[in-house]
Amino acid sequence: MPQPPEPATLYPEIAAAGSLAAALRAVAAGALDGVPLTSPAAEPLYSASVRSVLPHREPLRISAWKYERMWSASADERLTELPVLRGETDDLAEVARAVRAWHDGEPPEDVHAAAPFVRPTGRLELDRPDPARMVAYEWQALRTEAAELATPWAHAYRELVEAAGAVTELSELYPFTSHWALRFSSATRPYMDVVGPVLWCADDGFRAAELMSERGAVFGTAREAVAEALRLLPDGLGPVRYGRGPRNAGNAVETPGEA
Repeated sequence: MPQPPEPATLYPEIAAAGSLAAALRAVAAGALDGVPLTSPAAEPLYSASVRSVLPHREPLRISAWKYERMWSASADERLTELPVLRGETDDLAEVARAVRAWHDGEPPEDVHAAAPFVRPTGRLELDRPDPARMVAYEWQALRTEAAELATPWAHAYRELVEAAGAVTELSELYPFTSHWALRFSSATRPYMDVVGPVLWCADDGFRAAELMSERGAVFGTAREAVAEALRLLPDGLGPVRYGRGPRNAGNAVETPGEA
């Protein structure tokens, strides 16, 4: 694998400032004075983070790419450890505006208005567990993600998410994805209690199965696959609970990766 360019080649102003945090302050021309923006000692040219005035809010993290001139910014929701907003830009001044808005406690939509490169995911920050709202926001995050996909199978995936989310029995469960398969849990993150079924898009149509390890049945439409998923859904699940800890050692999954 080729070695990345020297930091001073891609980011001369950051190398001159000594850190990404210092460069952000410089480009902000006083707008970040008093903001607790820092860079780690290990990689000061590539990373920075800023805390918020909101005590329940996680820091906004900024990372410089190593092979091309670009910055990523993201911030997670504390209870689920999933992004509430994220994005990439080659405009350092725009990053500085995102830093200011995040620190000041602006909601994700207003951070996006100040710095359009960072996009809300559909999740909202909660200061305490609220399983019903966490379920609703996770479905919104799935729809947002599906709308932004630019893959050949994006349209089919959007159909699947919409069809599943339109059915009460599934929309009341906590959704998540694994290798782009749509799955469900009777508990929210951080410790989910996974239940069948599994839904996904395939070259030959839409598939539904009880387990990830199964090939499943194929259907011509997303609605037909969802109907099969309902047939495979266990009875007596009850309201989704906050995933405070594993209830069932066989099904509990600790914050699995998305997609």
